[in-house]
Amino acid sequence: MSDYSSTQLTGDATEADRRTITRRTSVYVYEAPVRLWHWINAAAILTLIVTGWFIGSPPPSMQIAEATHQFVFGYIRFAHFAAGMIMTVGFFGRIYWAFVGNSHARQMFYVPLHRKSWWREVWHEIKWYAFLERTPKKYVGHNPLAQIAMFFFMTVGMTFMIVTGMALYAEGLGHGSLLDTIFGPLRDWIGNSMVLHTLHHIGMYFIVIFMMIHIYAAIREDIMSRQSMVSTMISGHRTFKDDDPE
Repeated sequence: MSDYSSTQLTGDATEADRRTITRRTSVYVYEAPVRLWHWINAAAILTLIVTGWFIGSPPPSMQIAEATHQFVFGYIRFAHFAAGMIMTVGFFGRIYWAFVGNSHARQMFYVPLHRKSWWREVWHEIKWYAFLERTPKKYVGHNPLAQIAMFFFMTVGMTFMIVTGMALYAEGLGHGSLLDTIFGPLRDWIGNSMVLHTLHHIGMYFIVIFMMIHIYAAIREDIMSRQSMVSTMISGHRTFKDDDPE
């Protein structure tokens, strides 16, 4: 569609995006490493939430079998530690891709607080989610509210969960281990491992809240908005549903 206007694309649209949208109504936004990280990270977080809940509230294992005849809690802990390691490695890989990937791969690592136009778009999105705006704006990557949520819940939140989780794991490895040398001072600064465990557990609830909001917003936007949402994280392409540039 050579006559499709891209002048009204807002926020994060680059010149390369604008050249693409003048030729077709979809833009390749999320590269394969970003999409792969998204789904692996989602599975790891879900595993961490379920196993973390049981670690904080252990199941009545004695009703399953005698303690010497079963290893249920050990398997729960192993699944939690394995998922935590996968999430940590994936997060470092995601940071690496923010440097070598396209501009949209960097969105979750910063919030452009200095841009007045960005704040106007934030206000528009707040009104849109509050059903006070009839039409949403078109975004190639994350809209401003999504960018805020991704930065604070994913970038900051995951960093917090990884650091506190590693500090707790290091205690089990024993004094003098590599992880204890790195993260032990954090545990000592906070006071004790029980306080650290409580903070780590509270962090889980913030992640649960984010996941519920994230799933709701993605499905809502896919139904009510003018661009694809869920399928974009599968195919990588943001498809615009109308030809109105406004």
